[in-house]
Amino acid sequence: MSSLLQVKNLKTYFNVGIDKVARAIDGISFNLEEGKTLAIVGESGCGKTQTAFSIIRLIANNGFHPSGEIYFNKRKLSNLTELEMQSIRGNDISMIFQEPMTSLNPLYRIGNQLEEPLYQHRKIAKGPARKLAIELLNQVGIPDPHKRLDCFPHELSGGMKQRVMIAMALACKPKLLIADEPTTALDTTIQAQVLKLMSDLQKETGMSILLITHDMGIVNQIADDICIMYAGRIAEKGSRDNILKNMAHPYTRHLMNSIPKVKDTGFILNTLPGMVSEATDYGTGCLFTERCSQAMDICKKIDSPQYTIEPNHFTFCHLYEHGKLPQEIAMPGSIKSPERSTENKSILSIKALRTWFPVRKGVFLRIANYIKAVDNVDLEIQKGSTLALVGESGCGKTTLGESILKLTGETQGEVIFEGLDIMKLNNTELKKIRNQMQIVFQDPMGSLSPRMTVEDIVGEGLQVHSKDMGLIERRKKTEDVLNEVGLPKSSISRYPHEFSGGQRQRIAIARALILEPRFLVLDEPTSALDVCVQAQVLNLFKELQAKRKLTYLFITHNLGVVRYMADKVAIMYLGKIVENGSTNEIFQNPKHPYTKSLLESIPDIEIRKAFQLITGDVPSPLNPPTGCHFHPRCPIFLNESDDSQLSHKCKREYPKPVYTGTSFVRCHAKK
Repeated sequence: MSSLLQVKNLKTYFNVGIDKVARAIDGISFNLEEGKTLAIVGESGCGKTQTAFSIIRLIANNGFHPSGEIYFNKRKLSNLTELEMQSIRGNDISMIFQEPMTSLNPLYRIGNQLEEPLYQHRKIAKGPARKLAIELLNQVGIPDPHKRLDCFPHELSGGMKQRVMIAMALACKPKLLIADEPTTALDTTIQAQVLKLMSDLQKETGMSILLITHDMGIVNQIADDICIMYAGRIAEKGSRDNILKNMAHPYTRHLMNSIPKVKDTGFILNTLPGMVSEATDYGTGCLFTERCSQAMDICKKIDSPQYTIEPNHFTFCHLYEHGKLPQEIAMPGSIKSPERSTENKSILSIKALRTWFPVRKGVFLRIANYIKAVDNVDLEIQKGSTLALVGESGCGKTTLGESILKLTGETQGEVIFEGLDIMKLNNTELKKIRNQMQIVFQDPMGSLSPRMTVEDIVGEGLQVHSKDMGLIERRKKTEDVLNEVGLPKSSISRYPHEFSGGQRQRIAIARALILEPRFLVLDEPTSALDVCVQAQVLNLFKELQAKRKLTYLFITHNLGVVRYMADKVAIMYLGKIVENGSTNEIFQNPKHPYTKSLLESIPDIEIRKAFQLITGDVPSPLNPPTGCHFHPRCPIFLNESDDSQLSHKCKREYPKPVYTGTSFVRCHAKK
């Protein structure tokens, strides 16, 4: 099979300041065959995204290529004019960008942006283009696609914006799809749907995929070949089977050992010390030396040549001198998680919590309907424990977290925190307990002011809640909490843009911790982090929980993280809790068909399995199905005859909870 894409000794450098050069990509070579998928894997800052930008010639103005050749379909891309490249971008080569909000134009409706490549490249007229745009949105799992076309980007959730980007990239059926973290913001069911869509289109059209990701489960699921990148270079490359079954480079082994697994529950995750060096600070020799437990003197002085482990499996590591395999690379021993003091007593009791947002229509803006984001939710969270809240995008998880903290004005019901009903407090009373209940938002960059230093961001809460605290004392406390989350004192005078994603998340955690809260809402705190940084942050959460006796509401779609972090799990679907129980119960014996579907959608890092999809699309929260909201997609209901008693109940009555001890499930089939 011939190569569609060939990259030879590519170097991409950037002029930084007067006399500095950032070596973002420092001499990489790989081939991507027609109809195949190549996954590029590595930590943030390793040069993965800049590799993609270099291929489509979209690097910044201060960038240049000291060497390297890129061939696409046997054409040398550097020889093409900008006009010729424009005809290739979006048509023959499409890209799914990692940050959908910065990739979508906020001034144009979704339909305009989705139809544009259809006009430009496929010359489709306006009417047919709109029909095809609706079909594309439907394919990527967006409910009510004909209505969403008229929405602006800010009116969609993060997951929906990502799906719009995927639909735009697939619109012209490209020969090469570059997917930069295409499913980072998506839950497991939509992730499976999107991956299957990409896989089916690949089989149908022979499209090649260059996949940039940090999710090794996805790599195992769809990749044919893998490149492991570190500090602008390739550390290891080869077929998926060869690399995952016989990891050769120490860095590859560290990446795999950072992923939470079943056996890791109750133990501290293996983490990789330090972080990727700045691209302006790359030295000589192997750039992984400073973090490698097996580094030798030669590693610090000389770049490693390429060694062949087996056919279609290569690594760049001095351990493989003369073709001899080294001994098994030693990994840190299993260290038990810090002991926590949990109490059989609720710190938070939620009863009949309801957050309905009115939808107004007409000249007089009368209320026409309600979006029932949170609909009569009951929950108990024990002191010192972690409750994970899981569900698909749009099910109301984030709204529930914000409602508990009374951050939305439409909330009704009871939220009893340490004997106080939060819902009955006025603003003055609420302000007095704000320091006890804090939140860490999903997007740290979006929640940190770019105009404020770390000292101002982290210490802002002290200015509000501890007005009598002096400047010196406030600075000391800020330094202490930064040290507690693993950031140096020197970071106190820097701005958010000067930090990596993982470091920004630590700043957000420090901001929440400085007021010494007892309860934290963690809204997707690791969704945008690579596996190494994710492991560090999860270990930090466990350490802080034991040290400070914290209670967590952990909102996430990553079920591997849930299994590692949570004591109990609540499964949410269209504003309601459909199952609630201990983590062991949920994972070993899920009772609700929706919970089973979520678990079956998780990509496995050891076994390659067929995509398990839930039938149909997520219903619109504006118009949820009657009876059990899940019944149009439920495998139990779909296998029932229309005239059966169960079928009638599912279509007409919302199921009441069926309790087993402290756990419950809402399903008519479980009576």
